[in-house]
Amino acid sequence: MREKIVYSRCADAVQRGEGRTMEEIQQKKSPLFSRDWWREMAFLNLGTLLTAVGIYYFKFPNHFATGGVSGISILLAEMIPNYSTATVNLVLNLALLLIGALFVGRSFGIRTAYATVVSSWLTVAFDKLTPLAAPMTSQPLLELLFAVALPAVGAAMLFDVNASSGGTDIIAMMLKKYTRMHIGTGLALADCIVAAGACFVFGMEAGLFSLLGLFLKSVLVDTVMDNLRTCKVFQIITDYPEPICQYIIENLNRSATVHEGRGAFTHKEHEVIMTVVTRSQAVRLQRYVRSVDPHSFITITSSSEIIGKGFRGMSE
Repeated sequence: MREKIVYSRCADAVQRGEGRTMEEIQQKKSPLFSRDWWREMAFLNLGTLLTAVGIYYFKFPNHFATGGVSGISILLAEMIPNYSTATVNLVLNLALLLIGALFVGRSFGIRTAYATVVSSWLTVAFDKLTPLAAPMTSQPLLELLFAVALPAVGAAMLFDVNASSGGTDIIAMMLKKYTRMHIGTGLALADCIVAAGACFVFGMEAGLFSLLGLFLKSVLVDTVMDNLRTCKVFQIITDYPEPICQYIIENLNRSATVHEGRGAFTHKEHEVIMTVVTRSQAVRLQRYVRSVDPHSFITITSSSEIIGKGFRGMSE
């Protein structure tokens, strides 16, 4: 079976020296202010906002210390009554950011620093604009769901654009750098200690809610992350590969692999196109393939782990 890698409009066009290379096609869009750039900025800012809203309006007033710097701030603010939880949260985040810059270096990135500073200042702004002396409802379980869901969705959006809300993430990075502890283990250990501390500071009820919230947060972040990263893998069996390849490259800004196949029953030769696209692109590609070749055979599978150019790097 002969395999052909498509780099321009289709494999035949490459062999004739026609069309443009994939590098030329991808350079058609400026990396700054491109569609992907706007998407990443939207995710960065919306994720930061959701995190701040969940922390201030649901975690702080209910004393849900579900790990992280926000959880530490809740515990410390109870011991230092002259300072609000939002102020303690801001000071701790800025201090950890400075410590991280000194001891970890720039590995946590500019976006993480941005998300940390903005989310911390947002909690202070919320405290000044809409101060809360008590929870907004009398349903702690309902508020726990929002306290977990909003920051979890926000964290997943930040992770999707290679950022985080900082905090104990920086502590875990320091543990990884100076000890043999895995970063995930260090993060989980720090969060568990914080959540367990709520049992002693606020009583068993708040402590159990905090431990439950910590468990729900870990599950929800993974679930949202998988949904955000889900892509569609297409296997297209068709007699008209050229227009389909051209559409994939020119309109979807993706590449494809084309190889020859033969039907087991009919023994007829076909072209098989394999490509990976986002969920929104999948709908467009399916419609186009059907319009070009109504008799094509398409299999579509979902995958949340796509590693390679145009998707995730090997080191991510």
